[in-house]
Amino acid sequence: MTALADLSPPNDLPPPLLEPTVDELRLEIIMGALADPLRLTIIRKLLLESESYDHTCGWFGFDRPKSSLTHHFKALREAGLIRQRQYGLERRSRVRTEDLDARFPGLLDLVKAWQSAHSL
Repeated sequence: MTALADLSPPNDLPPPLLEPTVDELRLEIIMGALADPLRLTIIRKLLLESESYDHTCGWFGFDRPKSSLTHHFKALREAGLIRQRQYGLERRSRVRTEDLDARFPGLLDLVKAWQSAHSL
């Protein structure tokens, strides 16, 4: 498996959607977003299983309504955990690994080590 941080961005990426800058990242907002087990699972799955640069909601394989997933991905983006880009009608996501490691060293290691007690 390829680690997300090791991937090079593809050429001709669409611009990212609105997100906080590195200086605007706040630990209490990030922790609030990660308090939801589904959101924590999304970030962990991206960190451990990602083999390409950006992922659609369908890649995660969650049996949830699209509107529910859209809400969770928006919360993750607005907290500064993921970067999203619009590809036609779909949004694709990736963890802001470099930004989060620079601002909160060790946080993503904790997410990688987390194990859910329940199946989502």
